Amino acid sequence: MKAQALPTAPDVPPVIVGAGPAGTQAAATLVAHGLKPIVIDEARSSGGQIYRRQPAGFTRRPVELYGTEAAKALALHQTFDGLINRIDYRPQTLVWNVEPGRLDLWDTGAHSISEQAWRDVIVASGATDRVLPVPGWTLPGVYTLGGAQVVLKYQACAIGKTVVFAGTGPLLYLVAYQYAKAGARVAAVIDSARLSDQIAALPDLMRQPATLAKGAYYVAWLQARGIRIIRDARLQHIAGEDHVQSVSWTSNADGEGGTGESIACDAVAMGQALRSETQLADLLDCRFAYSPMHRAYQPETDDHGRSTQPGVYLAGDGAAVMGADAAALAGERAALALLADRGIAVSSDRVAALGRQLAGMKKWRRGMESAFPFPAQWAEHAQDSLVVCRCENVTAGDLRQTITTTQTREINRLKALSRVCMGRCQGRMCATAAIEILAEASGLPVDQVGRLRAQGPIKALPMDVRQAAALVQEALP
Repeated sequence: MKAQALPTAPDVPPVIVGAGPAGTQAAATLVAHGLKPIVIDEARSSGGQIYRRQPAGFTRRPVELYGTEAAKALALHQTFDGLINRIDYRPQTLVWNVEPGRLDLWDTGAHSISEQAWRDVIVASGATDRVLPVPGWTLPGVYTLGGAQVVLKYQACAIGKTVVFAGTGPLLYLVAYQYAKAGARVAAVIDSARLSDQIAALPDLMRQPATLAKGAYYVAWLQARGIRIIRDARLQHIAGEDHVQSVSWTSNADGEGGTGESIACDAVAMGQALRSETQLADLLDCRFAYSPMHRAYQPETDDHGRSTQPGVYLAGDGAAVMGADAAALAGERAALALLADRGIAVSSDRVAALGRQLAGMKKWRRGMESAFPFPAQWAEHAQDSLVVCRCENVTAGDLRQTITTTQTREINRLKALSRVCMGRCQGRMCATAAIEILAEASGLPVDQVGRLRAQGPIKALPMDVRQAAALVQEALP
């Protein structure tokens, strides 16, 4: 069943899903033009993952938690706080499903379900970690990079006493810097990218010189304090019995014959950059297209954030991972498109300026992908015993056997036959790896094995809520 807007409900206020940089700027833009949007967000307070707020009464100074991003975080928080009385704000609320003309909501604070009609909606769902598993990744003490950052920013806690950061992407160095700055012991930073990749990407990276300078500063700061930075390295194994005890890696991330090393630690934060949260865009029946830059299918939008579905606008990292600054601009741009589609006058000069800024940021993002390339050979090194799907305990060998015996060539078919991506995470942690193994085992390019389709509920709900939802569905005419 396709999700459709409500053309007969002109008085329904616009809905914004997400209160990070994109959602906040979208709300501010709509309010400035006389509308009172509904802002729905899973978190207890605004800021998104990147500028997550601390609990009430928290005493740590923002600069200790956000570092060089403290001013931006505070500015975003203040902007949202200034909107509170001019929006319909619903924190701790998950949009868990979409039906024609209706969003299904779960209030995690009140433990209740509700519905929200919609005429137009801006989806600012953000991004999550892109994970490629290694042996031992299911041990206690292993976190994603984003998870490790949330622990630090939300509660000023470290995930361990001695931490290794592994993977690739700018978040790798940022979180390692934030941990070391906060006083945690960082044992090593293991990056699958090469220094030569980063040097070659400099022309595009120079489009945002301030960002480039911050990244260079993080690296120099870590090195100045004797923290090992190991490039062109492939994380091989996380060792331990009931908790992380050490990690091992090999040089020459793409090939064989590299030198193996190991280092003691009690926690690991890992991730291969970020990927867009696209489940709501999928349930809203937006069309997707393969993006070589992101190595994934992304929802299609025009130059203003309009999706292929009337009344649905996409902004921020949920549409394409571009970073917090770009997300804020994209949120404003999507809101201006919504206003224009409602017949409300907007500044054409501002629209054009946003377009120019975002176009430049897209070229910068291309440079980031070149500087920190996805390790496309990962699947070749994944042993059959490697657990790919933690929820359903599906191994790489299970997937390969299913692919071989059934001649499966499409990820949703592989899901149905193997149960990969069927667990609590709904594929958030394992879909990337499963798709890579399917492509490797079938001999097909990644863009030809399909994309994992979303299903409601997009996140796990308490059983009683699902039972109540079923009763609501039965009661509907």
